[in-house]
This record gives sequence, structure tokens and C-alpha cells, in this order.
Amino acid sequence: MLPDTLEPIDIRILDALQRDGRLTNQALSAEVGLSTSPCWRRVRQLEEDGVIEGYTARLDRRRIGLGVLAFIRVRIDSHSEAEAEEFAESVRALQEVIACYSIAGDTDFLLQVVSPDLDSYADFAMAVVRRLPGIKEIQTMFVLKEIKPFRGFPLGRR
Repeated sequence: MLPDTLEPIDIRILDALQRDGRLTNQALSAEVGLSTSPCWRRVRQLEEDGVIEGYTARLDRRRIGLGVLAFIRVRIDSHSEAEAEEFAESVRALQEVIACYSIAGDTDFLLQVVSPDLDSYADFAMAVVRRLPGIKEIQTMFVLKEIKPFRGFPLGRR
């Protein structure tokens, strides 16, 4: 399903599921104003089309012992495809890295990292990140306060 083929009812379904992925089909159908069978079919189609990739629980990182949230800007030595892929493959294996983006500008990659505390972060940065393949420069930015954490994509409420 392509974005331009999403109907208003699909957007309402997606919006509701982003807010609460545990909704039963009955509760979801009531919320979006559709009977249960067509609602179930639309959800299954959205899953099959890859629009819905899965269902997860949102966790409070601090309550599970991850008090530090940081972003690391990374510049690599070479911009060859092989070196960039080697770096990306190494990053995928690091559980502390919860997101990684290849970006444009004066930095090549942006990593989102969690750690129990500053000492643990320092150990991770020095012993792991600095030793990743092709690293030229890293710069860390620590999150002081989360103003608006990610809670879902903007779909527009219809």
C-alpha cells in the first residue's frame, strides 16, 4: 500500500494503534467507527503491506536503569560505500545504540545511545565507539531533559 492510497479510515486505524497497540479489534473498530470484520481486514492488510511493522511496548528508560541518553555525531575517514557499510554493520551489533542514522552535512552518522550512568557511557564511548571501523571524529551531546520523546508519526487526526 502506498501512502497516497491510504484512506482516511486507514489513517484513523494507524493513529489509534500508535497511541495504543494493545487495542482489541472490537475496541479499535469502535474507536474508528468501523464494524469489526472490515476493521480486522484493514489492519491485516496494513500489516501485510508493511505499513504496520509490528507491535511493541514503550518503556521508561530511567525505570529500567538507563539514566543517560546521548546523541553521538560521527565522522568517518573515508566515504567509500564499503567503509560506510562496515561502520553501519558494527553499529547494528551494539545494544547501547538504540538508533543510527546516516545524515547529510558535516557529520556522517548520528547515533542515539543509552547508558546506565555517565561512567558507563564514558567507558562505552572510549572502549567501543572510538574503536569502530573508520572513525575520524566523534562528538557527544547529552540530553538534559526530554521535552517531546518520540511517540509516533504524525498522521493527522481525521
